Amino acid sequence: MQQSQKGFTLIELMIVVAIIGILAALATPIYQGFIAKSQLTRSVSELGTYKTAYESNLHNDAVINNQSLGYVPSELTSGNAATEIATANSDGSGHLQVTMGGSAQVGLAGLIIRFERTTAGKWVCKLDPSTASGWQASYTPSGCTVS
Repeated sequence: MQQSQKGFTLIELMIVVAIIGILAALATPIYQGFIAKSQLTRSVSELGTYKTAYESNLHNDAVINNQSLGYVPSELTSGNAATEIATANSDGSGHLQVTMGGSAQVGLAGLIIRFERTTAGKWVCKLDPSTASGWQASYTPSGCTVS
C-alpha cells in the first residue's frame, strides 16, 4: 500500500511568501500616506476650533491670546501653551497658526498650518510645506490651499 503525501512543497510556500512580501511593500507607503493625511486633517480641524473664540474675543474687544482662546496644544504640533497661536491686527485681520511636529509623522514636521482672517471676517486655510521634508500635495485637506 502506497501512502500519499499531503501538504505544500517548499516552492509553493516560497511563492506565497514572495507574494505576501510584494503586497506588504506596496501597501506600506499607501498606509503611511493615509496616516499623514489623517494627522494633517486632524491638526487643521483642531486649529479651526479656535476661530469661534477668536471671533468672540474680537467682537467683545477682548485680548486674543492662548488663554482667552482656551488653547490646548496638540501632540501633533510643536508648540506649547506659552507659544502664542493667534495674531490680531488693528484692522480686524489676523491669523491662527501652528507648526506640525511632536508625534506627527516625520515628513510633516515643520509644516505650517495657518487660518488667515481678512478684514471682512472671512477665514482662509493656508499650508506652508516649505520646511516639511515629506510633503505631498495629496495630503492637502479640502478647504485648504498650499502657499
